[in-house]
Amino acid sequence: MVIPLVYLVLRAFQAEPDLLMELVFRQRNLDLLFNTLKLTFGVLLLATLMAMPTAWLVTRTNIRFKKTITLLAIVPLAVPGYVMAYALMGLGGHYGVFAQLFGWQLPRIQGYSGAVLALGFYTFPYLFLNLRAALLGLDRSLEESAQSLGYSRREIFFRILLPHLAPSLMAGWLVIGLYVMGDFGAVALMRYEAFSYAIYTQISGSFDRFYAAWLSLMLLALAGSFVLMETFVLKRKRLASVGSGIARLKKPVQLGWLAVPAWGYLLLVFLSSVGLPVMILVYWLVLAPPDMSFFLQVPGTFLRSAAAAFPAALVAAGFALPIAYLLVRYPSRISTVIERSTYVGYALPPLTLALAMVFFSLHTAYFLYQTLALLIFTWAIATLALAMGPIRSALLQTRSNLEEASFSLGHGALSTFWYVVFPRLKRGILASIALVFLFCMKELPITFLLAPTGYTTLAVTVFTRTSEGLMAEAAPFAAAIVIFSSLSVGMVLNREGK
Repeated sequence: MVIPLVYLVLRAFQAEPDLLMELVFRQRNLDLLFNTLKLTFGVLLLATLMAMPTAWLVTRTNIRFKKTITLLAIVPLAVPGYVMAYALMGLGGHYGVFAQLFGWQLPRIQGYSGAVLALGFYTFPYLFLNLRAALLGLDRSLEESAQSLGYSRREIFFRILLPHLAPSLMAGWLVIGLYVMGDFGAVALMRYEAFSYAIYTQISGSFDRFYAAWLSLMLLALAGSFVLMETFVLKRKRLASVGSGIARLKKPVQLGWLAVPAWGYLLLVFLSSVGLPVMILVYWLVLAPPDMSFFLQVPGTFLRSAAAAFPAALVAAGFALPIAYLLVRYPSRISTVIERSTYVGYALPPLTLALAMVFFSLHTAYFLYQTLALLIFTWAIATLALAMGPIRSALLQTRSNLEEASFSLGHGALSTFWYVVFPRLKRGILASIALVFLFCMKELPITFLLAPTGYTTLAVTVFTRTSEGLMAEAAPFAAAIVIFSSLSVGMVLNREGK
């Protein structure tokens, strides 16, 4: 887990002192920092405007079809940012949908506004899920008490609701912020100059690798500052009730005539986040379809993606199992440090992680450079924290006295693990494998930099064809990603239902 960090730092400090000063203090770095922060906060604002009212409507009002609204609010997770950028780009221009269907040549959406829209439409479900859970778990008697003391609805929102929603807001903002700062597909397709796009141009053009390393370290420092900011804001914040009573249900707010603008707002949200990509894909697949040969390429590309994603999922689960067992059964400072280190790969921006592994393979393990093994290993590092969750949960639910009984019957450590512990971890291991597999199937930045020459996955195919303006040719592969990624949405809903 520390390989990426070590090699990135070593590569960055290989530059001569004069060159080092020039790389770090050039004006372009400040411009990239400003652009990245502007993009991040723009996406956070858009995601909040989409997620918070939607979460409030499904948890606090009498609006109808709440399950359907919740489902539609989660569905955008099946449309990766680069596919959302593909849909936005397909609206305008001479060959856009509006120009072909209605004769209206709209300006092509790109740059800052295009990147904000593409990433905001994709990421707002992360914030919606956090806010919905927080609102469902909040004791509504707090609001009633404030109301009885003469507080207005506005004061109740800012002095009662907002402070209690702060942990959920910060958690959602952190996930979205880290994703936006490390995103490569949507930013590159929209040609927006952020850190990730600058790293991509340095690598793809084989320009200054020292500069690419320093850009990666700057991006890592920016991501780390967001993590520290969340810790500082939530430090010593106590939000649990201290009374002896229990939370009780409160009647939902009656919308009345406000139901009309509420449905109008929801219609706008879902048409933007779900209807737009579906409409663009239907247009390119049905009304302006590509040659049949591209449809025939989809199964092979899908299998090629799965051939790398499935081994990566197995490796990640194999790495996570002994770490989770050590942490749960033998807790100590060492096991805690080892467990925390698993989050390094997940917290590193994907391009930064991929670039570090390029340096590692070129200087230490050249036999891994441009091989499928390096891609699989890097995917496993990036998703190790994701694989840890279900396995650790399954271990926590397994009683330790079962192992003690096995030892008392003469079984050794290995046979006890195989016959007693492992059967109770199967569901957790399978869940870990499924989560990592779904992540890798639609992952783009790491794949783009580390995949062997000529080894194209669904994500890489969509990106390369879209960046070349071949919208119709990219449609079958984009549709395959959306359909397959919908399985992850089904998994989320299934786990919540249980």
